[in-house]
Amino acid sequence: MEEPIGNDLCTRIRRSELALMAHHEAVLRTYGLTMTQYTVLLALSREGGMSGAQVARSCGVTQQSMSSVLTNMETKGLIRRETSPVHAKVQIATLTDEGEALLDRAYQEVIVLERALTDAFTPAEHASLCELLERATTVLVQQTGRAAAPPAG
Repeated sequence: MEEPIGNDLCTRIRRSELALMAHHEAVLRTYGLTMTQYTVLLALSREGGMSGAQVARSCGVTQQSMSSVLTNMETKGLIRRETSPVHAKVQIATLTDEGEALLDRAYQEVIVLERALTDAFTPAEHASLCELLERATTVLVQQTGRAAAPPAG
């Protein structure tokens, strides 16, 4: 190994991700939400009605796991699902008033961390960090595509 593990970018990115997830999960637990459920509420709030497949892609999970998440959220009264006017076999999920109110309350606490992170950097550092993270994400996605591709030959 060329560098000590402490200087490894992947390790640092993972540590940041774990700290972020632990914070969000602790906050969201008080609202009876999982991170995936919160992400669903955010996606539906931003995009309006979406199919289960669209929500799954937006949240980065499989359609199968999203199906059970949506069923659970519908049972809790956070979303409603109605048959698509375009495709009879597709259900379109939308927020209920209760889901929107819960999202609003949870978001007010989640945004506290966003503000604290923003305040930890100068505006130029913040812009630079965002750009660097986007660039890192692009590399990670590209490398994942390469790793998933079958070997040549």
